Amino acid sequence: MPEATPQLDQAPKPIAPLIWVLADERQGTANQCLGVADALGFAYEVKEIGHSGLAFLPNFLLGRGLSGVRADLAKRIRPPWPDLVISGGRRTVPAARYIKHQANYQTGGSCFLAHVMHPGRAGAGAFDLIAVPSHDRAGGANLYTITGAPHRVTEAALDQAAGRWRGDLEKHAPPLIGLLLGGATRQKPFTGAQAAALGARVGGMTAAAGGSLIVSTSPRTGNIVDQVAAAAKAAGAPPVLVHRWSPEAENPYLGILALADHLVVSGDSVSMCSEACAAGKPVYIWAPPGFAAEKHLRFHAELFAKGHARPLPDYQMADDQLPNNQLPAFETWTHAPLNTSLEIADEIRRRMGFPIPH
Repeated sequence: MPEATPQLDQAPKPIAPLIWVLADERQGTANQCLGVADALGFAYEVKEIGHSGLAFLPNFLLGRGLSGVRADLAKRIRPPWPDLVISGGRRTVPAARYIKHQANYQTGGSCFLAHVMHPGRAGAGAFDLIAVPSHDRAGGANLYTITGAPHRVTEAALDQAAGRWRGDLEKHAPPLIGLLLGGATRQKPFTGAQAAALGARVGGMTAAAGGSLIVSTSPRTGNIVDQVAAAAKAAGAPPVLVHRWSPEAENPYLGILALADHLVVSGDSVSMCSEACAAGKPVYIWAPPGFAAEKHLRFHAELFAKGHARPLPDYQMADDQLPNNQLPAFETWTHAPLNTSLEIADEIRRRMGFPIPH
């Protein structure tokens, strides 16, 4: 039976809500939730949801509770209960449902649950808003469809990153080409041959433009970056910077988004494509035949249709040795930054009865 959802007061609320963000230990999922919380413009509290040994169980077995949360973190989930919970991914669902139950039935509160990504059928009825990307083609109640993924790439964040990285990046010959690499997914590999083809294509186009290539990796990239870099060098554009992702190393990722003249993103990552499109500059998505899952291809098509991105110009592998001046050229165009976080935040405000400040 669906859990009771309170009737929401449609009159604007004068008092800022108490907000909890349930931060999954997977940083990508947590960042999506934090992006929405940032966009709301209210103060919020982060509740870390580290996983216990039971977290692997399906949610229909875990039910509504904290058994999937590490005991030391579960102790921090206590009154006063929030007015709004922002959660994401499957593993935060039991905790979110528990918090709503405590708030609504023990204290007579009216806790609103907003969730990023579909929570699955078990307990989905407890959520007042479920933000899902349209390319997932999800069904169910209380869905709010979005393009791509929410994120924390804002104008202020880009300005700050530009200030930090300008000296390191703008010393190189323009145009600056930022290549953002994902990696293999559960459905699709990222092979050495694909990496070499990507490096040759972007390296050749960068050399033809007389520019500089900057490469950034993600936790999934691994050693394929070496093949990308080698192929780019062979095509005439050895990368002036290769950042290898590490949890300890300072990451120029936001600096690249802020300062590059053109961005090229491997099409395996919805988050990276969304973040690149938030920078409001030309974005190319690389997804050769067989590389990306069908739902990712639907996402790419949506970005292309809305003008946020274009496919990386293609040419036959037999033509890789063409003179650089015959290779496809980087184009320049403008588009509105993709700000899915703000769209979700505005919808939460609307459904909770808070005014939208812009």
